[in-house]
Amino acid sequence: MTLAGRLLPGTAAILVALPMLAVLAAVLHGATGADPELWEHLRSFVLPGVTRSTLVLVAGVVALSLILGVSLGWLTAACDFPGRGFFAWALLLPLAMPAYVLAFVAVATLDYAGPVPSLLREWFGAGFTLPPIRSTGGVIAVLALAFYPYVYLLARGAFLTHGTRALEAGQSLGLGPWAGFFRVALPLARPWVAAGAALVAMETLADFGAVSVFNYDTFTTAIYKSWFGLFSLETALQLALVLLALVAVALAVEQLARGRARYALAGAGARPPARLRLRRRLALAATVYATLVFALAFALPALCLAVWALEVAPLDLDARYVAYVTRTLLLAGMAAVACAALAVVLGWAVRAGGGWPARIAARAATLGYAVPGTVLAVGVVGALAAADLAWVALGATEGLWLQGTVLALLLGYVARFLAVAHGPVEGGLARLKPSLAEAARSFGLGRLAVLLRVQLPLLRAGIGTALLLVFVDVMKEMPITLMTRPFGWDTLAVRVFEMTAEGEWRRAALPSLVITLAGLVPVVLLTRRIEDASRG
Repeated sequence: MTLAGRLLPGTAAILVALPMLAVLAAVLHGATGADPELWEHLRSFVLPGVTRSTLVLVAGVVALSLILGVSLGWLTAACDFPGRGFFAWALLLPLAMPAYVLAFVAVATLDYAGPVPSLLREWFGAGFTLPPIRSTGGVIAVLALAFYPYVYLLARGAFLTHGTRALEAGQSLGLGPWAGFFRVALPLARPWVAAGAALVAMETLADFGAVSVFNYDTFTTAIYKSWFGLFSLETALQLALVLLALVAVALAVEQLARGRARYALAGAGARPPARLRLRRRLALAATVYATLVFALAFALPALCLAVWALEVAPLDLDARYVAYVTRTLLLAGMAAVACAALAVVLGWAVRAGGGWPARIAARAATLGYAVPGTVLAVGVVGALAAADLAWVALGATEGLWLQGTVLALLLGYVARFLAVAHGPVEGGLARLKPSLAEAARSFGLGRLAVLLRVQLPLLRAGIGTALLLVFVDVMKEMPITLMTRPFGWDTLAVRVFEMTAEGEWRRAALPSLVITLAGLVPVVLLTRRIEDASRG
């Protein structure tokens, strides 16, 4: 291919990667400009505590998520017990509920003055107390219930691939069910389990809403306080750089785990191995265990949201909610369209002969989903501030004034969620045979014409999935919206943050319920795809 043939795709890929590259550059550059005295104070009195609490939180959430995800993945994939078919997909439903929603429901119901402790004191006496929910253990438990599906999904897939066959191999060597699980099945699933644990670690590092509800200080809350409390963007950028380094470690672990994963599927038409039939007491214990996790992680919080929403709807549902919903849908729609369009351009650039510049740009452009929203928010503001200075340096009388605009908000969304759209679009492009494009070019069509007239119509399913996933993710997104939105542009997620910050738990239920119902759509599609694959 000629240099000119590579130039257009490579340039297109680099342009798509610019939002993410600009944000990262702003974080790296802005971190060097903080006030030395202020940074010294943070380094001496804030950073040690924040680092310690963040690492304790990550370690606790990952450990508990591994216990829940691996055990439930094994039970539903390799064992037979009452309700197994229901729990196989229902245990993924907590993915639909944002962690900050689960957090405020837990605090509202389990705090000392909440309904559950009050009822228990009536039953067992005034001296009866539950462990405090507003504690390190409480926030670890809530985040683990919110994030365990990442481990469950990958571990269950690994166990479905070779779990019961591994037990059969272990039995042939004289190992019992427990020894076969720990010595054969679990080691074979280790790459998938490690990948799930790394995803949980990244989600925990990125969480802002749940830790804010618990008043638990982490890097994300420290970044927010540095910006809006100390009014120091440079200090926030320095904290963001430290958090970015922690995320890079988790991302490296996840990539290492994925690189080691190898699938060994049964041949077509092979009889699936029989599941391990649990004895009566063990089967009952498995059902109770799965029911308890499902109830705590999704069913009971969703029920609380529904009851509270019905209580406050007659008083709280007014014209403001029309504005909240309108802004949320508008922003989610614009971000979904932008991310899907850029994902198509990015996928086309890589496959149209952009070479290594296109591949590197695609990798850089899709890093955003691993970067916490608070880091992206301060990076967006830092990048736009640098653009203002550059514009003035070119001779303009005033800056571009892009900060605090919808454009700034969309820049953050694109940097964060382009990876979400890129996955299904790239998958759709991978299924298109190269001979199709070659045949179209033989009729005189150029590369862009082939994309617009041939490939795009065949990518409708992938583009539709990308639009849906980004739309729902933007509806749930909190820190970028909270920190970069224009004045007065409150959304459903911002409404939840404001109500929970004031302790108005019931008034936060209505927007939370809308966000959760929207989140159910991609989760249901995911479970259907998994069930179809398992039947196939």
